[in-house]
Amino acid sequence: MRFQLTPRGFLPGLLLLLTCLMVMVAASAQGDDALPMEGIEALITGQEGDSDSLLHQVYERRGFEPAWNDEATLAVFIDALSSLADDGLDPADYATGILQEEYRQVQATGTALQRARFDVNATRTFLLALRHLQRGKVDPFAIYERWEVPIAEVTLDPMMVSNAIDTRQFAQAFADARPAYPPYERLRSALAKYRRIQALGGWPTLPSRDQSLRPGETHEDILLLRQRLAMIGETMLSPTDAPDMLPTRYDEALAVAVRRFQERHLLQADGIVGPRTRAALNVPVEARIDQIRANLERARWLLHDLPDTFVLVDIAGYRLSYFRPDGQIWRTRIVVGQPYRQTPSLRSEITHVTVNPTWTIPPTILRQDVLPQVRRDPGYLARHRIQVLDGSGYRLDPFSIDWTRPGNVILRQAAGPGNALGQVVIRFPNQHLVYLHDTPAQALFAQEQRAFSSGCIRVQQVLELVQHLFDDTGTDQHLASLIATGETRNVPLSRTVPLILSYWTAQADEAGFVTFRPDIYQRDAPLLAALDRPFFLRDER
Repeated sequence: MRFQLTPRGFLPGLLLLLTCLMVMVAASAQGDDALPMEGIEALITGQEGDSDSLLHQVYERRGFEPAWNDEATLAVFIDALSSLADDGLDPADYATGILQEEYRQVQATGTALQRARFDVNATRTFLLALRHLQRGKVDPFAIYERWEVPIAEVTLDPMMVSNAIDTRQFAQAFADARPAYPPYERLRSALAKYRRIQALGGWPTLPSRDQSLRPGETHEDILLLRQRLAMIGETMLSPTDAPDMLPTRYDEALAVAVRRFQERHLLQADGIVGPRTRAALNVPVEARIDQIRANLERARWLLHDLPDTFVLVDIAGYRLSYFRPDGQIWRTRIVVGQPYRQTPSLRSEITHVTVNPTWTIPPTILRQDVLPQVRRDPGYLARHRIQVLDGSGYRLDPFSIDWTRPGNVILRQAAGPGNALGQVVIRFPNQHLVYLHDTPAQALFAQEQRAFSSGCIRVQQVLELVQHLFDDTGTDQHLASLIATGETRNVPLSRTVPLILSYWTAQADEAGFVTFRPDIYQRDAPLLAALDRPFFLRDER
């Protein structure tokens, strides 16, 4: 038998079998007599795989005695469940709407079996909420084809669970279950802030306008712009706040606020409110709330057991950060994969660096990008110092190849000036064969949104990153000398360095301001659909 949790707008099919408890009353006597054992132990013992479950361990430590013995405990529990909305979860997934009434009905008229069922199901609800906070509600492997980050194996202490019920410390148990990293708590605070804005009716919308708003202008839309930014704390709103301010004039203080907004939304920070800035300002607060909720779920997937030293690639933010035990010590810009050649999310270990790399052109790039160039321009290969090889690695004469049907040739670009991988490649095991690397196309780092690669990650100031890796791992190599030889060489690190490639479309800083990024790979929609889907559990009896 399956029970559907009740989201808003659905018929009340509720979590943990609660909706049918009273339906069983008429047949209860016969059902009770048929049980080989009575009460709670009968419900959770003898099921396949259940004897080793956390639920069994919780009740075993209690001697299979009831855990939910008074309505006051249940009221505190329901209040704690309701607070999970601050984590972007839906309290309806945990039957908050009917738990208390079901308890009253079962205590008043229910059979021993029905009371036992309610007790077990309430405990299951508690365990479910704890697991959702620790690991997330949604299984990323079920919604993303290119997901390679293992979800942390989190073990709950059955004694802690039992004690939390007995002492009504549900809020503390939930707090302990959340990711213990500042970015998560900052996103929770941001969610509360944006929901307060939603409760006020949201922010004003700037009307469409052929011309941009520029510093120094006076226009009635500037008052709306000022109101919009004031709602998220970017600028002061009224002459009461700033006596010298003319609300409809685009003054320098407002221009500073607009530039900050543009920076946080990966827009050109020029202070000009053109079409792209206007579009970002006009995104409804409800959409921003959903964006925060999606990233809270990502945080629950990822922010567990982070190593002391690691490299973090923020794909949608186009940033790479280097962390040591005392926090972030270095950051730089990156270029990531285009939407049709996405950089994957994964977790791996940096193992070695290739100095003066050659570049063997991957089959997809060869087929879609290089071959059309070669067919149009026979001199393309020579200009780019690309050699043609057969499957055994022997060089072939490019003019002897029928480029309309080249067969299984290999194209390899020689190391040195103009090589697509630059001077160094940073390598780590992964099935997609992506890596971090230098690039001769340095001008792309000046762009605010940088999804230009074929999946690999191009790193600005990559030699500094390599030096950090050498220093932190005790790798005794002089990078400049290695490059100066011009020879291709693999340099193993003395020990590996953890690497995380992750995708975040919203992050909050220490001051509470949220950076919203374009969802370049359209990964938020499937996550939100799964997050909002009503949850199902099966009766285990």
